[in-house]
Amino acid sequence: MLLRMSSLFLRTLREDPADAEVPSHRLLVRAGYVRRVAPGIFTWLPLGFLTFRNVERIVREEMDSAGFQEVHFPALLPREPYELTNRWNEYGDTLFRLQDRKKSDYLLGPTHEEMFTLLVKGEYSSYKDLPVSLYQIQTKFRDEARPRAGILRGREFVMKDSYSFDIDDAGLAVSYAKHRDAYISTFDRLGLDYVIVTATSGAMGGSASEEFLAPTVIGEDTFVRCDSCDFAANVEAVTVPFPPVVDASATLSAHVESTPKAPTIDALVALSNTDAALRRVEGDWTAADTLKTVVFWIDSPAGSYPLAIGVPGDREIDMKRLEAVVSPGAPRPFEEADFAKYPMLVKGYIGPQALGESSASGVRFVVDPRVVEGTRWIAGANSRDQHIYDLVVGRDFTPDGTIEAAEVREGDTCPRCGEVLLIARGIEIGHIFQLGRKYADALGLKVLDEHGELVTVTMGSYGIGVSRAVAAIAEQHYDEYGLVWPREIAPADVHLVATGKDDLIFDAAEELARDLVAAGVRVLFDDRRGVSPGVKFKDSELIGVPTIVVVGKGLADGNIEVKDRRTGERTDVALTDAVSYLAALD
Repeated sequence: MLLRMSSLFLRTLREDPADAEVPSHRLLVRAGYVRRVAPGIFTWLPLGFLTFRNVERIVREEMDSAGFQEVHFPALLPREPYELTNRWNEYGDTLFRLQDRKKSDYLLGPTHEEMFTLLVKGEYSSYKDLPVSLYQIQTKFRDEARPRAGILRGREFVMKDSYSFDIDDAGLAVSYAKHRDAYISTFDRLGLDYVIVTATSGAMGGSASEEFLAPTVIGEDTFVRCDSCDFAANVEAVTVPFPPVVDASATLSAHVESTPKAPTIDALVALSNTDAALRRVEGDWTAADTLKTVVFWIDSPAGSYPLAIGVPGDREIDMKRLEAVVSPGAPRPFEEADFAKYPMLVKGYIGPQALGESSASGVRFVVDPRVVEGTRWIAGANSRDQHIYDLVVGRDFTPDGTIEAAEVREGDTCPRCGEVLLIARGIEIGHIFQLGRKYADALGLKVLDEHGELVTVTMGSYGIGVSRAVAAIAEQHYDEYGLVWPREIAPADVHLVATGKDDLIFDAAEELARDLVAAGVRVLFDDRRGVSPGVKFKDSELIGVPTIVVVGKGLADGNIEVKDRRTGERTDVALTDAVSYLAALD
C-alpha cells in the first residue's frame, strides 16, 4: 500500500476543534482521521478508515480463530421481536424509532439479541446442532441524550456482537470462557492496556457479567480494584460488606430536638457539635452519624412508584449504581410537585419513622447496607427545623430492605479480602454476559435434547466496541506532539518524508517508497513539493505512524534517518540497507 500525501484526501489542523473534550477527539480531528457530521455522528476520512479497518480486521481474525462464525444482520429492524422481549418499551428514548410508508413500526438496531435468537430458532431444532457461536460486525444506533467525547460516545457506532447457543449452563460456561480468551487475545493485539472487572448485566439480563475497561482518566466508567487480592469490579457491581449487628441496649431512647436552620447535613453536624444540648460525650458528631433520606420516582415498564433511600450522610447516591439496581426502571429525583403529593415527606427533614415496614405511606424505604440493626443515627423528624437523635435501626424503625446505591470511595473495604479499595476510571471496550434463557424464553428458542424433550437454549452475549476501540487506543497512545499508533493499528507502517527542493532527494524517496511496498511495507509518502520540512515533520508526528523515515540532507552521505515515533530514538541507516531494515521492524 502506498499513500501519497500530495493526493491523499487529508487536511491536518494546527488548532484544537472547539468541541473536543478529550485527547482522542482532539487528535483524531486534528490529524484528519474523522470529521463531525452532527452531534454523535462522524465521518471516517481515509487515514481514519484505514485505522478503523485494522481494528476491525484484528477483531474478525480473533473471532474466526476461536471458531465463531460471522453473519450480518440489517440495521433496520421490525418492531415485533422487540415487543416480545419488552425492549421496545424498555429502551425508552434511546431507541431510534421510525415508520415506513405503510405506517409499520421499525427501529434502528441498538443491539441484535432478538435477531440472533430468531435466526438460530429458524435453522436449528436439535441438541446435535449445538453449541454454536455467531457474530457480526455491524453499525448500531442509540439516541444518546448527551453524545460526547467524539467517537467514544456517539449515536452511531460499530460493534462486534456475538452470541453463543448451548444446550445447558455447563455448555454456556465453556462458550463464555472461549469468548473471554478470545477477548484477551484481541485486546492484546490491539495494544490496549485493559482491566477485566466484574460488572452488572443491566438491561441485557443474565447472570455472570464482566467488562473489559481501558484505564484512562477521561473514562466514563468508574471501577475499583484491590492490590491485596485480584478483586476488580465496576462500581455498579461493588457490594458493601455488612457491618456486624450492634448491641443497642444501652443506647438512649430516641428524642426529637429543635434544629433551626439545619436542612443540610453540614449545617446539622455543625449545630450538633456547637449546641451544648446536642453534643455527645463520645466526641464530635460527623456526617457519617446522620441518616440522609433521598426520594426518587422509579419509572418502570410496569408503572411508576416512589422509592426512599436512606444512606449515611457522608455519602451521596451514585446514579449509575441506582440505575443498575432498579433497571429496567429509570430513577428520577422527587420534585416540589411530588413532595406535595406526599405531605409526610418534609423536604430536608425526612425521617424513617414515616417510612419502613410499619408505614402506610405508600413509599418503599430501603437503606444502605451500612445501616444495620442496632446502629444509631441522627435523622429528620418529619417536621421542619426538627431532627431525631439516637434513632436505632430495629428498635425505632425497620426498613423494607437494603440497596446498593451509595457512592463507592477510595479506601472503602474490599468485599473479598477486607483490605482497602483503589478507584480508577476507564473506557468500556468490551462486555461479556452469561445471558441464560431470557431471550430464548421470550422468543421460543427450544431444541430437542438427547431424550427427545424440548428444552430452552442457553445463551451468552459478547460485545466489542470496534469504533470505540480506535478512540480508546488513541487515548492510551499519544504524546504532546500527536498520535502514536501501535504498528498493527496504524494506517501505515512507515511515514516517508522527502525534504528540501532537490530532485535527487525526491527521486530517491520515490524509489525507496516503491521498494518498501514491494517488500510488503505499508507506506504513507509525504511527496508534497513546496511544503516546508517543519510542516512535514509536524504532520508526521501528529498523524502518528510508528516509524518516520526522512530522506534529506543525509542522502549526500548515502543515509536516511529513521525515527521511532514511540521512543523518539533516531538512527541513521544506509539507503542501500533501508528496505531490509524497515521491513524487519516490529
